[in-house]
Parts: sequence; structure tokens; C-alpha cells
Amino acid sequence: MKFDKNTKIGELLEKSPEKAEILLEAGMHCLGCPASQMETLEDACDVHGIDVEDILEKLNA
Repeated sequence: MKFDKNTKIGELLEKSPEKAEILLEAGMHCLGCPASQMETLEDACDVHGIDVEDILEKLNA
């Protein structure tokens, strides 16, 4: 699966649970929060002050 900035965190974790490590290393420690499941990667990165393009590069590598 190719991820983009509109991919929801819940969808990403459901399809590729191994990618959680990338998000955790970037500082997204709230992956289990119910609200985060409906958040897009772009929204989550904005909240955490993380460059979405950097995360997408790692997720899609």
C-alpha cells in the first residue's frame, strides 16, 4: 500500500502495523488514542510538528 498525506492513521496501522515504529520514532506516541485513528497523516504531523513529507518518504520506502 502506498501512503499519502490523506491516509488515516487507523488505516495505516490496520494495513501495515509494522509501520507504527516509524511513527513512534518520529514522536507520535498517541497511536492507540481513539481520536488518532480517524486523523490523517497530515493532521497528525501538524499536531506533532513533524514534516509530513519526511514521514511519507519513510513509510513508502
